[in-house]
Amino acid sequence: MARVLVVEDEPAIAELIAIHLRHAGFEVALAAAADQAQAAITAALPDLVLLDWMLPGGASGLDLVRRWRADIRSRELPVILLTARAQEQDKIAGLDAGADDYLVKPFSPGELLARMRAVLRRRAPLASDAVVEVAGLALDPTTRRVRRGDTECRLGPTEFKLLHYLLTYPEHVHSRAQLLDRVWGDHVFIEERTVDVHIKRLREALLPLHCAQLIETVRGVGYRFTLSAPPV
Repeated sequence: MARVLVVEDEPAIAELIAIHLRHAGFEVALAAAADQAQAAITAALPDLVLLDWMLPGGASGLDLVRRWRADIRSRELPVILLTARAQEQDKIAGLDAGADDYLVKPFSPGELLARMRAVLRRRAPLASDAVVEVAGLALDPTTRRVRRGDTECRLGPTEFKLLHYLLTYPEHVHSRAQLLDRVWGDHVFIEERTVDVHIKRLREALLPLHCAQLIETVRGVGYRFTLSAPPV
């Protein structure tokens, strides 16, 4: 039974979400503020967090996501942001902060459950544990380390899976829809722009290894990991 922490300051909304989740077979814990959510995470990591953007007190949902992503213990904690903010820049801000998905209020219980199942599937590790090495860049699924020569970089869980997939099929051009299928696992409710956000984050993380340019944008199609740097 998957354990879900619902962080929502509106008691009626929190309880309604909890009822639907329990009916679907999830174990549910509730937190109404940022400090309660942090205390719950410190006590025991859940399998997934449903996190309201706007919370009472000093910290927002985005602040919590950033804090959890900066902590090695909670770095891979699946988080879905719940918010009334529907603008594209808000969605991008939520994804950039480290959220796995973004759900705009009001939403149906069916969509919420589908998104939760999708996030939990996406968080499952890729099948192979073999080290992948392409163009001097080595990725070890077992230790979750990425290095080139003596230099190592840290990747978020989604960027790690994305790089793993690109390295597994070097020089292959992948559309955004294909990447959503293969890396995210289920893209029914996810916009293709999500891929662009994570590609940008992946390139930034690879800068110290001097191989960010090997992730090539194929105009009008998608992305590929190339064996030689594209022309500037």
